[in-house]
Amino acid sequence: MLRQLSKVSVFKSATRSFSTIPLSNKNFLSISSITSVELRHLLDEAASLKNLYKNEEAVDYSPLKGKSMAMIFEKRSTRTRVSTETGFTKLGGHPLFLSSQDIQLNVNESLYDTSKVLTRFNDLILARVNSNSTIETLAKECGEGRVINALCDMYHPLQTLADLMTLEEQWGRGGCKGKTLAWVGDGNNVIHDLMVGFLLLEGNVNVATPVGYECHPTVLSRCAEIVEENGTRLTTTADAKEACTGADVVVTDTWVSMGEEDMYEKKVAEFAGYQVNKDLMSVTNPDSKFMHCLPRHQEEVHDEVFYDENVSLVWDEAENRMWTVMAVCMAMQGKTSM
Repeated sequence: MLRQLSKVSVFKSATRSFSTIPLSNKNFLSISSITSVELRHLLDEAASLKNLYKNEEAVDYSPLKGKSMAMIFEKRSTRTRVSTETGFTKLGGHPLFLSSQDIQLNVNESLYDTSKVLTRFNDLILARVNSNSTIETLAKECGEGRVINALCDMYHPLQTLADLMTLEEQWGRGGCKGKTLAWVGDGNNVIHDLMVGFLLLEGNVNVATPVGYECHPTVLSRCAEIVEENGTRLTTTADAKEACTGADVVVTDTWVSMGEEDMYEKKVAEFAGYQVNKDLMSVTNPDSKFMHCLPRHQEEVHDEVFYDENVSLVWDEAENRMWTVMAVCMAMQGKTSM
């Protein structure tokens, strides 16, 4: 349940000191790069902001007034661009969209030079790029408290925040504890962050990927550390039905990522049996849910699941991309609505 906040408490708390806010003066590069305390704060902040705006209590609320954010997009996106531009504007800030036609990272100008220039103009730099090495370089050269990873080939932390927020809206704050999340599909950037986040919230994770499409060893190693610390469970398999058995939520993603179009026929053939449909959902727990970060394709999930309002959370999941990126921007700038 979302907490009820008064206008007075919101406006006063937005000026809390920098050092008291988790993630302040720190980059947001992956879920593996933050602590469980920082993750908890971001989810609470997102819920607080959603409650505030949904109840129309934020008429004159502009905690990021005068702040600017450069949005670098090497890879196009619907949800990331719209959610970020809208959310940052709601907070009173000015987002500046820079496509691959507007800025050529490491082409006509080195990443080092671009980073130094942008930090003179912008308070935050959000980057949706091809390579994790680009994110790492931006973070190194821009310094702490500046860079937000909006997607790279290795991680997609903003999507994980939206997914976890959506599940907590269903199960309550802390409701992921003891639940089981099943991933069915490619061992890609989305599950790399989602598995870490769900384990940090003390849930269990079952991952089903075809042979040759397993998750990255670095991420699996981090997950093993979390499992050792909090007694949760991580299971990997190549059997989709095995992964979904007893699950409380089933999650998948596109099988063919942007830039892999020439691999479409090959991957669809190798992912045979991985479509999320009623048969696969039949082995999950009662009242189980389904999520997909979008855009979706028929081969990944059947309409009977995707459009089932009692099962699918995809529209809430998409909306929560905005509230969660707003929470990240607030925290990195040392602000809170709580």
